[in-house]
Amino acid sequence: MKKFKPVLPIIVTLCIVLLFSIKRFVFLKFYPPVCNLFIFLTFFLSLFAKETVIQKFARMCGDKMEEPVRIYTRNLTYVWCIFTFFNFLVSVWTIFLPEKIWILYNGCISYILVGLVFGVEYIIRIILRKRNYI
Repeated sequence: MKKFKPVLPIIVTLCIVLLFSIKRFVFLKFYPPVCNLFIFLTFFLSLFAKETVIQKFARMCGDKMEEPVRIYTRNLTYVWCIFTFFNFLVSVWTIFLPEKIWILYNGCISYILVGLVFGVEYIIRIILRKRNYI
């Protein structure tokens, strides 16, 4: 399996290109739910590890991992789990709706929502740092 690890991104990319080259649009509708599920599982499964994904990113950015930061990043992981799970559910639901609605949600609205969650979290983080909570 270690031999295939370096070429795994290439294989996945080729599969996606193949998926997009298929003339039937139905197969494309499953791409956003698969991506959303993968992101949800990444956040969710990291809750059972010693460090969550967000804690690893915080540590890589040079933040000191004191107890308030650990609590904040763990709670933030819960928030992202909930958001990505609902984003997954909506993207699955749009598969059965008309293509215009699928395109609108998966090509626009979901990205706006991700940006909003990032933006709100960033503002909260700034406020909490100023108050020395994290």
